[in-house]
Amino acid sequence: MENKRVILAVVLSLAVLVGWNFLFPAKPQAPKTDTPTQTEAPTAQAPAPAAQRAETLPAFAPTPGRKVTVNTPLYTAVFNSAGGVLEQFSLKGYRQTIAPDSPLVDLVNAKAQLKAPLGLIVNGTPTWQNVEWSVEGGDLKLDAAGAGSLSFTGRLGDTLIRRTLTFSGASYLIDEKLSLSNTGAAPVKDRLSLTVAVDRLSAADDSYNPTQAAFYDTGLELFSNEKKLAEGMTDEKPVQWGAVMSNYFLVGIIPEAEGLRGKAKFEDEIFRVALDKDGIEIPAGGRTDLDVRYYLGPKDPKFLAQAPHNLAAAIDYGWFDFIAKPLLKLLHFFYDYVGNYGVAIILLTVLIKGLFWPLSHKSYKSMEQMKRLQPLLTQLREKHKDDRQKMNEEMMQLYKTYKVNPAGGCLPMIVQIPVFFGLYQALLHSIELRHAPFIAHLPFTNMIWLADLSAKDPYYITPLVMGATMFLQQKMTPAPGDPTQAKVMLLMPVIFTFMFLNFPSGLVVYWLVNNVISIAQQYWMLNKKS
Repeated sequence: MENKRVILAVVLSLAVLVGWNFLFPAKPQAPKTDTPTQTEAPTAQAPAPAAQRAETLPAFAPTPGRKVTVNTPLYTAVFNSAGGVLEQFSLKGYRQTIAPDSPLVDLVNAKAQLKAPLGLIVNGTPTWQNVEWSVEGGDLKLDAAGAGSLSFTGRLGDTLIRRTLTFSGASYLIDEKLSLSNTGAAPVKDRLSLTVAVDRLSAADDSYNPTQAAFYDTGLELFSNEKKLAEGMTDEKPVQWGAVMSNYFLVGIIPEAEGLRGKAKFEDEIFRVALDKDGIEIPAGGRTDLDVRYYLGPKDPKFLAQAPHNLAAAIDYGWFDFIAKPLLKLLHFFYDYVGNYGVAIILLTVLIKGLFWPLSHKSYKSMEQMKRLQPLLTQLREKHKDDRQKMNEEMMQLYKTYKVNPAGGCLPMIVQIPVFFGLYQALLHSIELRHAPFIAHLPFTNMIWLADLSAKDPYYITPLVMGATMFLQQKMTPAPGDPTQAKVMLLMPVIFTFMFLNFPSGLVVYWLVNNVISIAQQYWMLNKKS
């Protein structure tokens, strides 16, 4: 096998892997059941027939209850006493755009509010409707060391519902102690749904940062296809938590009880997730308690680590998790010194290239050896163009005679691919890069440029320059003997440029700097005197 054929295979594989999210956004798993009859926040009722239009629960009307506000250093939350549902949850450390006066990110905006986030459904009945509620406690203002609670109490038939929510000034977690008391003379068996509802957490057409329904048991399951979610889906096996999330934010339910099933639906432009618990038996005069935690905040590892049941698994670095995490720590290490994530990415790229310098050296040396053999290889192709087996045998003998490994130029590249994908995933899921500037304005102008490393280059300058560097690399690399193969190789910069046009600019900066260093190294290797 010729060196160039191996390199072509590696490059094409890299193109497929890098471009997979762009060309084929995360494919949701097929729904496991039909749409439940109560789809506003799915319950454990039997699935409706496929031809039957699913009913929609009435929207939440926030006016009957009074508002209670919780203020912490991290967020402002507004609850409605009618059921303890959320009307607002604004994150104080995050804005919607890079503009200094941009509104804060509100995980429960006016659209999501109509679906009663954090609302409970008991026996198919939304408790925020037709139930009288009272609230104990008033507005809370907590400092970083503070904690406080609110209690909401309501009655649904013979079931007395008491929700006690506890807040911490240093966490995005909300602890709930939920009590269901049977005030009747006969035992009851209740069915409970815990729900969250969220507007899109990212742009509808953002294939690199989709809003998804997520469930976790022993592994992470993601569902982002809105057409499929509009039909409703159920995860039949028990889950440890369920959430709506993007690359940067998460709104989730984390119950302590076992055996809850996850359900999700995309309805009226809102993502809804529910966790259902069947068969809650309460004897006459008895009570059943359930501990639940809710997380509403950024996908910041230090805060996710505070949550139970491995909520930190919501940050999914894929197969190369073991590489992505240390690279991210190195990125933060450089940032602590330079105070600019763009510069930190460049320093990290230089470090990685330095670590792989011996492998790259070996690769370029092999390329040079192959370049010297090209005339002989061309002669063999002409001589045995009608006998491919004979041609391959003589080529292998030629490699053996000159002690050249035809795969030597690409094997070092294969070793580096996991590092690339590890860093790719680390940068893609790093909330620190959201709204982090590199070069905020185009030099000598007031035009906003790389002011957000999580967004694409608005003028496509960096991906176009990156494509040019790839083309230069191709010209510096010995050309394949096969003309068709040579043309395919020259197309690779075009393919990569197209894919990188809408990449987050932080990723493009990494790839561009990597290419520039590679060109310098390759030039030095191929032109140095022996």
